[in-house]
Amino acid sequence: MQALSGVSLEIPQGEFFGLLGPNGAGKTTLINVVAGLARADAGSVSVMGADTASEYRRARRMLGVVPQELVFDPFFTVRETLRLQSGYFGMRANDAWIDEVMEHLDLTSKANANMRSLSGGMKRRVLIAQALVHKPPVIILDEPTAGVDVELRQDLWQFVRRLNADGHTIVLTTHYLEEAELHCSRIAMLKAGRVVALDSTRNLLARFAGSRTTARVVARDGRQFTLDLSGYHELETQLAKLRQSGVEIADLELDRPDLEQVFLRLTS
Repeated sequence: MQALSGVSLEIPQGEFFGLLGPNGAGKTTLINVVAGLARADAGSVSVMGADTASEYRRARRMLGVVPQELVFDPFFTVRETLRLQSGYFGMRANDAWIDEVMEHLDLTSKANANMRSLSGGMKRRVLIAQALVHKPPVIILDEPTAGVDVELRQDLWQFVRRLNADGHTIVLTTHYLEEAELHCSRIAMLKAGRVVALDSTRNLLARFAGSRTTARVVARDGRQFTLDLSGYHELETQLAKLRQSGVEIADLELDRPDLEQVFLRLTS
């Protein structure tokens, strides 16, 4: 069984790119190949022009990866952890940048706290900080907001958007499809190791979800009706049928096509 087959992607510098798919679709495998943690049987991968196989060290310096798993060394403080991570990339005396990253991720008050004493959300912040200590031009976020509270999620996206505005390429995998819809300019969807869709977010919504609309109607007597429409042009006809049946309409709500509809159609 192939984990990935025929996957071909090119992500321009500075793009905010979404990589979506159900569990087992191959997203993490693809990330591991890009990061040099797994080697593909065929094909090639390069990061900012550096081949991940023949130029692993240079390619890895270009990349910052935030993994799904909460992996940490329990014997170091937050600051020590970030200094050690900097050392892996040959960076010394970069405390000014470490301080800036900690400030943006609201870690400053925890700088001298031991890693094992942190909450899950705080550990997630440290993982993100670790991925940024060497100032990589490409950042991969693998489920960065899994298990994260609402406040951190808002702070995190504000920081990531700033990094993207500064020219960093962002690659995001997430099960929160509203995050992908809000932040990603282009999206690839994987299913069983293959790319089943690759387009701008706007085009995906227009092509796959835009053909159907759902209307929820509430009658004055409390009854509720759900109308499945092939387009907005059908709405008045369906409402007229309800009125002819004696339904007095008290409220109406239209569902905007969203990425979840696209995702379900392409991956289910």
